[in-house]
Amino acid sequence: MTSISMAWRLLRGGGRRGLLASGLTVAAVAVTTGLLLFALAGNLAFGDRADREAWRNPVPAKSGAMAVEAVTPQYVTADGATRQIADVRLAALRDGATAPPGMTSFPRPGRTWVSPALADLMKRLPDDQLADRFGTVSGTLGDAALTRPGELVAVTGARPSDLPVDPADRTLRGMDVTAPPTPIADYTGKVTDQAFGYQLLTLIATVLLVVPLLVFGGAAARLTVARRDQRLAALRLVGATPRQVVAMTTAEAVLTAAVGALIGAALYAVSIPLISGISLGGGTWFTSDLWVGVLPLLGVLAGVPLLVGVSALAGLRRVVVSPLGVARRQTPKSMTVLRLAGFVAVLIGFAMFGQASLALGLFFLGLSFLALTLIGPWVVGILGRIAAATARSPQRLLAGRRLVDDPRSAWRTVSGVALTGFIAGFLALVPSLPAASSHGPPGRMAIDVSGVNGPRTAAHARDLLAEAHVPAKVTLKEVKDSGTLTVRVEGGGTAQVNRAKTALSALVPGHTPTSADDTQVDSDILMGDIGTGTRIVLIASFLVAIASAGITGVSSVLDRRQTYALLRLAGTPLRVLNGARRQETMIPLVVMGGGAILTGMFPGVLFGFAGISLSGFTTLLICVALGFAGVLAASALSRPVLRAVTAEPVPRPD
Repeated sequence: MTSISMAWRLLRGGGRRGLLASGLTVAAVAVTTGLLLFALAGNLAFGDRADREAWRNPVPAKSGAMAVEAVTPQYVTADGATRQIADVRLAALRDGATAPPGMTSFPRPGRTWVSPALADLMKRLPDDQLADRFGTVSGTLGDAALTRPGELVAVTGARPSDLPVDPADRTLRGMDVTAPPTPIADYTGKVTDQAFGYQLLTLIATVLLVVPLLVFGGAAARLTVARRDQRLAALRLVGATPRQVVAMTTAEAVLTAAVGALIGAALYAVSIPLISGISLGGGTWFTSDLWVGVLPLLGVLAGVPLLVGVSALAGLRRVVVSPLGVARRQTPKSMTVLRLAGFVAVLIGFAMFGQASLALGLFFLGLSFLALTLIGPWVVGILGRIAAATARSPQRLLAGRRLVDDPRSAWRTVSGVALTGFIAGFLALVPSLPAASSHGPPGRMAIDVSGVNGPRTAAHARDLLAEAHVPAKVTLKEVKDSGTLTVRVEGGGTAQVNRAKTALSALVPGHTPTSADDTQVDSDILMGDIGTGTRIVLIASFLVAIASAGITGVSSVLDRRQTYALLRLAGTPLRVLNGARRQETMIPLVVMGGGAILTGMFPGVLFGFAGISLSGFTTLLICVALGFAGVLAASALSRPVLRAVTAEPVPRPD
C-alpha cells in the first residue's frame, strides 16, 4: 500500500507537464484497448455467424432421425442486385419433431416461415416473381435462424415423400449452400467452407492488426521514459530500495494504464452500433455479435494494464543497477548486430516452415512483426551515425546525434507507420478484385436435369413458362447420364427473369434455375469483402500509426525539455531545434518505411500471392502517401510543446 500511495502522490504532484505525460499514456492505452476489443469482437462475431448457420449444413443421423432436411439456393434480382435465398425444406418423420432455431414450432407441410428481410421483399415484389416459390407464410424467423440482419431465408414444411432420401447422395454442392435431403437427429450441423474461409481471413487480419497494437501498448509504458528514469534514479540515490522502485513503477504504470483501458472499453461500447453497420459476409451485423462478453472484456481490461506494467519493468534495469549513471545522463550501450541476426533468422524460419501449416504460417507472420520491431532501433542507430557523419547543417547534426543517443525513442515515433508499411506490403500482393459486371447473357439460365426424364422435363418447363406468360426458349442437352436444361428468357428483363425462376423453382427438386450471375454471387461478395477487410485493417493501422507518432513525438519533447531549454539558452535558434526534431522523424521514416514494405511482401509471396495487382499497387501508393502525411501532421503537434518548453528562461526541475 505504501508503494501505491507513493505512486499516486507522484502522479498527482507531477505538475501540469506531469499530468500531460500521464495523459499521453492514457490516450495510447485507450486506443490500444479499443482496437483490441474490436479485433476480438470480429473473430467472435464470425464464429457466432458460423454457429447460427451450421444447422443449415445438416449432419446425417446415424439412427433415430426425427426429420429430413434439404437446402437449395434460390435467386432473385431486386434493386439492381442479385441476392441469394436459403430455401430450407423440412419434413417431420415423427410427431413432436423439434423446431429449428428461430422458430417456435415445426413447420407444417405447405407452410413457410420467412426472415424479416424476405418478408419485406415479398411485399415489394409481385407474387409471381417471388412469393409463389414458397408455401403460405405463417411465421417470421427469429435472429437465431439468421447469420445477419437482412439475410433472405425461407423454411418450408414438407411431407417425407416430398424429400426422398438418396443414401448415395451426401455431398454438399457449391459453396455449401445446397444440401440433398438428409435425415437428421437434431440441428447440430457443420461449419460451412464459406464460414470457415471468413474465419480464416479474419484471423489473418487480426494478426496483422493485433501485433502492432501490442507493440504500441507496450511502448505506452515507455512514454516520458527519461523523466521517469531520472525521478526514480533520484529516489534510489536518496535511499529507496530496488524493490520500492519496482513497486512504485509498476503501480504508476498499472494505475495509468487502467484508466486508459477503461476509456478504451467505453469507446468500444459506444461505437458498436456504428461498427455494426459495416457490411461483411453479405450484410451487416447484429449488435449482439460485436459484444465480446463480460469475461473477455475483463480479460482485456486486466491484460492491457498488465502488459504496460511488464513493459515498464523491463526498462528499470538501468535505474536499479546504476542510478548514478541515469542521473548523470550517460548514454546507454549501443545495440549489437545480434538484432540483425534475429531478424534474418525469423525470415529464414518463415521461408522454411511458414507454409507447413496454417498455425505456423500465422505464428511466423506475427513473429515477423516482432522481428521488425527488434531490428528497427538498431537500424535507426546506424542511420543516426550516417546522418551525423555526413551532416552539412546544424539541424542534421543534432538529429543524427539524437538518433545515435536514443534510437529506441526515435523508433517509437515511426514504428506505427513502419508496421503499417509491413501490412501494406503484404496486402499489396493480394489478387486484384474483379470489377462489378455481368458474368453471362441476361436472361439465360440453366437447370441440372441429371437423373430425371430430360425430354419430359423440358416439355413441362415450356408449359410452366407459358402459364406464367414468360416468353422463353427451352433447349435440352444430354450427355450420357447428365443433362442440362437451358432457358433463355426473351428480352432478359429483371421482372421476366424473376417470373421464370419462380415458375421453374419446383421443376426439379433440389435444382433451381441458375444464371451465370447467380453462381458468382458468393464469390463476388467474398472478393468485395476482401477489399473491405483490407481497408478496415489499413484504416485501423493508420489510426495506430498516427496516434503513435503524435503521442510519442510530444512525449519525446517532454523527455528532453531540459536539453532543449539549455540549447535555447545557449543561443540555438528555435527553427534549428524544430528542424532537427523534424529530421529526427523523417530520416528513419523514409528508410524504415520502405524496408517495412519490402519485408511485408516477403510473407505475401510465401502465402502464394504472385505479384502486385493494380488495386494492390494503388493501395500501396495511398498507404505511403497517407502514412507520410499522417506522421508529419502528428509530428507537427509537438511543435507548440517545443516552443513552450524552450520559452522558459531557466529549465524547471522535475
